[in-house]
Amino acid sequence: MNHKERMLAGLPYKAWMDGLPKERMKNQKKLYKFNHNRPNKRRKMDKLIRDILGKAGVGVQIMSPFYCDYGKNIEVGDYFFANYNCIILDVAKVIIGNHVLFGPNVSLYTAGHPLHPDPRNAGYEYGIGITIGENVWIGGNVVINPGVHIGNNVVIGSGSVVTKDIPDNVIAVGNPCKVVREITQEDRKYYYKDLEFDVEDYED
Repeated sequence: MNHKERMLAGLPYKAWMDGLPKERMKNQKKLYKFNHNRPNKRRKMDKLIRDILGKAGVGVQIMSPFYCDYGKNIEVGDYFFANYNCIILDVAKVIIGNHVLFGPNVSLYTAGHPLHPDPRNAGYEYGIGITIGENVWIGGNVVINPGVHIGNNVVIGSGSVVTKDIPDNVIAVGNPCKVVREITQEDRKYYYKDLEFDVEDYED
């Protein structure tokens, strides 16, 4: 098993071996084109981002600048939106469901390094995949660590550091991120705290 295969298998690997730097450089060139594209050229931006990502559904929008390691290890569903300065370290798989929103400065880190300095200084690192369910809103400046699974219909409060799995249908905040409460049907009529909708088409 070479180091690329080890990386994708979630085993310790060396990032400068077996063509991995070449693959990262190839992706960096694609990112450069995407991040320097004129903002009014929406069709071109869509084409560029689809060439970067491993899989993308309909209605995907990622605001530039956007950064990732390989790109092809990222799969996003329909109507995914990522605000400015999204970072995804995709040395392992990142799978994101439908109708997911990222605030600005959201970072997903599948990459990590050993705690002990000896293997770390020897150049070993690892990647463990991240999965995010459907109908999820990740607030600004959130960090999601390796191996985390976030369930469906979840809201992660801004500034949170997510180190453990988050179940379905909850609001979770903090460092480390913890569940605050469930999201209920009562929440449906409010758009912010105790402010109620003055329209009805949100029910469609």
